[in-house]
Amino acid sequence: MQEGKVVSVNISPEKGKKKTAVGSGELITNFGLKGDGHSGNWHRQVSLLAMESIEKMQRAGLSVMCGSFAENITTSGIDLVSIPIGRLIRIGDLIVLRVTQIGKTCHERCAIYYQAGDCVMPKEGIFAEVLKGGEIKVSDNIIIDGI
Repeated sequence: MQEGKVVSVNISPEKGKKKTAVGSGELITNFGLKGDGHSGNWHRQVSLLAMESIEKMQRAGLSVMCGSFAENITTSGIDLVSIPIGRLIRIGDLIVLRVTQIGKTCHERCAIYYQAGDCVMPKEGIFAEVLKGGEIKVSDNIIIDGI
């Protein structure tokens, strides 16, 4: 079992844009994060990226923060890429996500890629669908069973 924390909750009304930290938000069952352009009836309703990945890019000299990689949920203490597809992620007392994709193909190079020559989201970000919604906030516990 892995345990970690929510470091940041981030939204943007448009897909593919840096997201703004909002402190808390509402995850809607079978939809995603309320107010976020990435939400909808598909397999990538929410995205997660570890703070450890962001810190790696900061050490490489980039001025990036939570939301810079367009992730909805920034985590700490969880090895996200080790979570198999189909595994459940529990956040707080109510929320249940199911991992649907690890990494992604970037068809267009983002500003981060051009600034750094690399981007962590395609390799270290994961995507999930919301099986059970609820309020998500900074410092919520995250539990992944069976790892």
